[in-house]
Amino acid sequence: MLIAVTSKTGTEIDQHFGHAEKFRIYKYRKGDPVQVSEVEVEKYCSFDPDHPFRHRQFDGIAEALKDCKAVVTAMIGELPKQELEKLGFKVVSMSGPIEPALKVAHDVVCDGKCAANTERCEHK
Repeated sequence: MLIAVTSKTGTEIDQHFGHAEKFRIYKYRKGDPVQVSEVEVEKYCSFDPDHPFRHRQFDGIAEALKDCKAVVTAMIGELPKQELEKLGFKVVSMSGPIEPALKVAHDVVCDGKCAANTERCEHK
């Protein structure tokens, strides 16, 4: 399965969804994550204190991530999170090393059904 992450360093989940200008895309299969690409996006956050929903920026991000099953980010606002979930993405908010975060995202997508046996994961 493909999972998008927000990371400045490339080793940690360390960036807010709205601040990301690129997403690192990982293929997670059989417990073995491999970064397959990076996609550049227009930053969602405008630093506007009223936090209006930015449709154009959000739509661009959603299109760029359309093949992913999950998005892992250090933080995300409630409205963009809800909109991603409406589109079928699982959203995981956490920080720390990327590899364990990818396993968490995989398990969220699989709802625990293949957590013990990623060999049989049907979420490719």
